[in-house]
Amino acid sequence: MESQRHPEAAAQPRARRVSHWWPLVSGSLALGLAVGLGFLIVVRDQGMPLPIDTRWFREVSANRAPGWDTLALTMDALGGGLIATVLLPAGIAIALLLGRRPWAAGFYLVASTVTGGVVQVLKHFFGRARPENILTYLDFGSFPSGHVANAAATTAVLAILFPRVWVWAAGAVYTVVMMMSRTYLGAHWLTDTVGALLLGIGVAAVLWAPVAAKLDGERTLVGQRRSRRKAVGAV
Repeated sequence: MESQRHPEAAAQPRARRVSHWWPLVSGSLALGLAVGLGFLIVVRDQGMPLPIDTRWFREVSANRAPGWDTLALTMDALGGGLIATVLLPAGIAIALLLGRRPWAAGFYLVASTVTGGVVQVLKHFFGRARPENILTYLDFGSFPSGHVANAAATTAVLAILFPRVWVWAAGAVYTVVMMMSRTYLGAHWLTDTVGALLLGIGVAAVLWAPVAAKLDGERTLVGQRRSRRKAVGAV
């Protein structure tokens, strides 16, 4: 009963150690690198693209085709607007609550909200202009990419909640495809997506630290309940 009231009591020792320092250090480092990249871009030629940005943009622009347009626009819809800001977060949170993981649901919602907020602050702070010849409708500010930051944060959170290789792999593929689609559409420079990747991962890591033991204990308790139900059903 005690472990049910306090999920951290059921956590593994390594999960308790997580809350001590390394997610805070690694997450803060990722956030620092993201902000530092933004300052580098602004200081260098008032936000003009770096050489790697222009080379990458020329490459993807030269290879535009109807099939790639469809894929990129599909990713555009999945990573922004109503789907990314309301439907996806609500669906994931409800699924976690139905799975009796309220701490996990709260962790995901907070990480998603904080990531979106930080993206908007940095967009207005740096004020980087977007590329020309954009194939979609966008708001102000190119750095960092909100679509990529959201994809990276969601991937990191789900990988923390469900530590399986396939979750990491699927999330990594989704995030990389999102990064490529944003540059393909001309919505962002390549460095915008790199900064967003660091931002999303950094936010998830920093927010994970104080609740790591609770999340691990909650997952352990859910697994124990499932094992008891299977044992009862087998009798």
